[in-house]
Amino acid sequence: MNLSRALPRFSTDPARLLRRIALIAVGAAAAVLATTWLFLLGVRVVYAGRALPGVTAGGVSLAGLSAPAAELALGSALTYPFDGHIVLRDGDRTWLATPAQLGVVIDAPGMARQALAMGREGWLGVRLADQLRAWFVGAPVAVRVVLDERIGAAYLKDIAAEIDRPLIEASLSVQGLDVTMAPGQIGRTLNIPETLLAVSPIVSHLYDAEVALVVDESPPLVLDVSQQAALAREILSEPLTLTTDGAGPWAFEPAALAAMLRFQRVIDDQGARYVVGLDPDQLAAFLLPLAPELERSPENPRFIFNDETRQLDLLHSAVIGRVLDLPKSIETINAGVVAGRHEIALTFVLTDPPVLDNATAESLGITENVATVSSYFGGSSRNRIQNIALSAAEFHGLLIAPGETVSMAEILGDISLDTGYAEALIIYGNRTIKGVGGGVCQVSTTLFRAAFFGGYQIDERYAHAYRVTYYEKGPGSPGPGMDATVFPPLVDFKFTNDSPYWLLMETYIYGNSQLQWKFYSTSDGRTVQWSSSGPLNVKEAPEPLYKENPELPEGKIEQVDFEADGMDVVVYRTVTRDGSALHQDTIRTHYLPWRAIYEFGPGTELPDGAIVEEGED
Repeated sequence: MNLSRALPRFSTDPARLLRRIALIAVGAAAAVLATTWLFLLGVRVVYAGRALPGVTAGGVSLAGLSAPAAELALGSALTYPFDGHIVLRDGDRTWLATPAQLGVVIDAPGMARQALAMGREGWLGVRLADQLRAWFVGAPVAVRVVLDERIGAAYLKDIAAEIDRPLIEASLSVQGLDVTMAPGQIGRTLNIPETLLAVSPIVSHLYDAEVALVVDESPPLVLDVSQQAALAREILSEPLTLTTDGAGPWAFEPAALAAMLRFQRVIDDQGARYVVGLDPDQLAAFLLPLAPELERSPENPRFIFNDETRQLDLLHSAVIGRVLDLPKSIETINAGVVAGRHEIALTFVLTDPPVLDNATAESLGITENVATVSSYFGGSSRNRIQNIALSAAEFHGLLIAPGETVSMAEILGDISLDTGYAEALIIYGNRTIKGVGGGVCQVSTTLFRAAFFGGYQIDERYAHAYRVTYYEKGPGSPGPGMDATVFPPLVDFKFTNDSPYWLLMETYIYGNSQLQWKFYSTSDGRTVQWSSSGPLNVKEAPEPLYKENPELPEGKIEQVDFEADGMDVVVYRTVTRDGSALHQDTIRTHYLPWRAIYEFGPGTELPDGAIVEEGED
């Protein structure tokens, strides 16, 4: 055979050879494509209404399964909702739940639909690609988990019943002397939506896991009051005593303190807490009535001028003035009881007097004696002498500031039996009778004369109703018209220290018959000239009057008032300094004629011509 004829003849032309190879390749590709298409078409026909080969879900092969069959297969295989384990924790407490109890459901219908849609959606090329991938690689369908929050919330509500608790504020109370306390409680509420939100990502991956329950906590303002309770018990453990110098003390028994105990909740930079203390209003109600008796006016010290050293010797220390500081005292009391103290001093606003104990004669301008006068009271009763000494002592060592007005009634204050005065003869109305303080006018008369002869300004002076012989006794008596009466608070004697220097007064009693009054200061050059008119318009005293007194025995006659002629007296005074008149005074005195009065016992024989008036006061 001729082989050259039997075999195809190939051209040796390279270009023609390449074209022939290309045609052969295209034909082969077309044949493969056609075969693949026919194969895939055949698969689709064979798997119509069923999942394509290679389709899986949750590790379950769904190839060739219809939608119902796929659902059944998935439901049987994916049992996580029922056999999974979710541990819910709150501190040391735990609850074991299945995902199904928390509302977890596998969406098998949805997964089955997604499985059947694999390779059947999109344009032709996409569908072919998905079908080939499923065939050769596999096409897993994601597990679809649905969380039914209604089921989960219902389950968590049962747990919430064990977790939830109300917020409780701590409290304190007093029953009798017992202090009771109730601790606070942190409010807790299970946050169900947030807890379910924490569960969702775990169950979506079909995991077993432990989940911390989301619990909202609401702390009380005050959680613990044990310290305050202990403090309250300490306050009630014994009486509370309030003290101050010169008064009190005042004690509060525990029962009274229990009624006053208060617990106040405060909020500040340190947070919220209870403050234990005594009720400020009740403390104020107790302290307020005490304030007047606790108040003390500032008083200058009292000095004696030492004639040898010409310095001041301290007689009595200064009195620091004080006024009860009610708000500060209440604050101090409460601060004290909180500190565990059971004896607490009250608090005062203190005021220094103008002069303190360290004052010197030079600093006050007291360098010499500027006036000395005496009055005499020989023959006075013991009670009258007692009253003279007591009232004169009120002025001994007393300092008078420049420009200060001296009120004798103000300095003497209360003249009564309670302040040490005795009953002696006084002028009351139109009678000389026994009264408390008789003899004080001996002191006012002496002071008037010291101010008069010292050249000081006389502001207020009243004479006695009748001429009293006591005030004209002794050497150097200025005679009638130079007396001064005082009857606090109605009748007063006043003078003013109108010099530029302090004035120091000293009083002395000699031999129960002489009262001496000294003024120490510094002379400013003033001189005193005076004169008296002597008795004018003299009127004789009326005839004595006799009055029966049933308390006297028969034959007893007792004089209770003394006669004195009436008269007018005018005293003139001129005080000059450097040739200029400082004071020009005309002091007028009108004395009433005064009858003697006698009292007698019933049946007593009276002198001839005696005037008897029964029942006269």
